[in-house]
Amino acid sequence: MRILHTSDWHLGRSFHRVALLDAQAAFLDHLVATVREREVDAVLVAGDVYDRAVPPLAAVELFDTALHRLADAGVPTVMISGNHDSARRLGVGAGLLDRAGIHLRTDPAGAGTPVVLADRHGDVAFYGLPYLEPALVRAQLGAARAGHEAVLAAAMDRVRADLAARPAGTRSVVLAHAFVAGGEPSDSERDITVGGVAAVPAGVFDGVDYVALGHLHGSQTLAPGIRYSGSPLAYSFSETAHRKTMWLIDLGADGAIDDAERIDCPVPRPLARVRGRLDDLLADPDLTRHEDAWVEATLTDPVRPADPMARLTARFPHTLHLVFDPDRTDDDPLVSYADRLRDRSDQQIAEDFVAHVRGGAGPDGAERAVLTAAFDDVRVDTAEREAGR
Repeated sequence: MRILHTSDWHLGRSFHRVALLDAQAAFLDHLVATVREREVDAVLVAGDVYDRAVPPLAAVELFDTALHRLADAGVPTVMISGNHDSARRLGVGAGLLDRAGIHLRTDPAGAGTPVVLADRHGDVAFYGLPYLEPALVRAQLGAARAGHEAVLAAAMDRVRADLAARPAGTRSVVLAHAFVAGGEPSDSERDITVGGVAAVPAGVFDGVDYVALGHLHGSQTLAPGIRYSGSPLAYSFSETAHRKTMWLIDLGADGAIDDAERIDCPVPRPLARVRGRLDDLLADPDLTRHEDAWVEATLTDPVRPADPMARLTARFPHTLHLVFDPDRTDDDPLVSYADRLRDRSDQQIAEDFVAHVRGGAGPDGAERAVLTAAFDDVRVDTAEREAGR
């Protein structure tokens, strides 16, 4: 069975205030063309269809058009909700859409109820695990603890129980929206840390043939049968080095991956990160190749130059982001505060603040637990409010 695995469309999202709806429409044109030209048997969308719980009307219209085109192509589509989606909103009309071959899986209770498709070798069961916010689904799934690993394990127990009751030789595919250990994140994914832990071990998915992951925006392979498709477009400059693709997976008669091919997505405009003193950036001939790119420029001038954006856009007209990071010695008291915070979580920053105001003594175990609970409560409150919208 030939599967096209994609995720993280984020319809309605912009890039540093540049609207991307036309680029997203071009991607969906490309997806439908790929489905037809490569004789795809099933399309998988592993969450974050939209960029926010209540998407703009233009994004909803684009999604509606995409569903009609996929249905017209006669190729079944299985999609799940991600942490950016409102599961309730995305799942409206799911029963009716099933009849058109568009299978929306947004309810955690349905984790063990697959979409079953068949080819000449027999059945393939597709299990949709929408994004599982631990505090909201723990009781529903009967998870032992309120953590990502616990709720995913509980959902996968339902998957394995259903699969065990099916005829021998039934192949299995799971769609999941999660941060799996070994994956490489970028700056454009929303933090889903619970209790100080964001990632779940890949072993939680043991027992199925292919796991189509969403959430991380870089295409990557954690194991032959566990892959992220990544987002079809770049949504932050941290994705400058990404090659944006979809996975074309050939699932063999025995469930093995016979072939896995990356299908390139259309690039609306390349990204570039440049760094240096302003005069050097404006004169460097090696940077000519970036003059048509979306540019993030980091200026290292010791003193902020006059009119930097105007001068940069004279050479790089699509400069979108300007960062100041003056060259300084490590012992300079003006070393960038941003540098000291880089790659640190919200919890680590809060703990550093406690240490600072105490003159060096950081939080003890009980205080650290209070901070963790506070950050978890804020995230859960946000998730509950979005779920109810």
